[in-house]
Amino acid sequence: MNTEEVKPKVIKKEPQKKVKKEINKENYEDNKKIKELEDSLNEITGKFSEATEHIKELQDGLMRSQAELINYRKRKDEEVMKMLQYSNEGIVKELIPNIDSFERAIMTKTEDEAILKYQEGFKMIYASLVNVLNKYDVKAIDGANKPFDPTYHQAVLTEHKDGVEPGMVLEVLQKGYLLKDKVIRPAMVKVSE
Repeated sequence: MNTEEVKPKVIKKEPQKKVKKEINKENYEDNKKIKELEDSLNEITGKFSEATEHIKELQDGLMRSQAELINYRKRKDEEVMKMLQYSNEGIVKELIPNIDSFERAIMTKTEDEAILKYQEGFKMIYASLVNVLNKYDVKAIDGANKPFDPTYHQAVLTEHKDGVEPGMVLEVLQKGYLLKDKVIRPAMVKVSE
């Protein structure tokens, strides 16, 4: 009986070793698959991180490009506005000496009837030219009895006058003109010392 008992025990151990080997083999293969899946997951995670970083860089570049485009448009709009705002400057500079001539002709004192008739015509032409300049926002610089301002005035003479503070405009020798807010020609003035 002892032999019979031993034999079944040996028979039972062999399948257990086989089962253990199979389990170990399955565990090894499962571990290998898990390791491969982990490696694949790490690789995919790395690629995802790189792609996310690349997307952030592209978005940042896009935002910068859009900001540059907006700033470019603003600069161009400002340049166009300035160009349009002062587009008449050349014509105004050409007209001003003619207006000066009409002013001198009108200021001429005479008793001759023929010249007085011409002066009446000059006054009408002068008034018409001044209206055109006013229409395009050209204004004469007012300077008499005001403090000298080098932005608007060009001092060509100085004179000491009692009772007048130094740096005051005594007389406007030639009118200055503004086109909107830009000085086209400064006024030539006599200034107190």
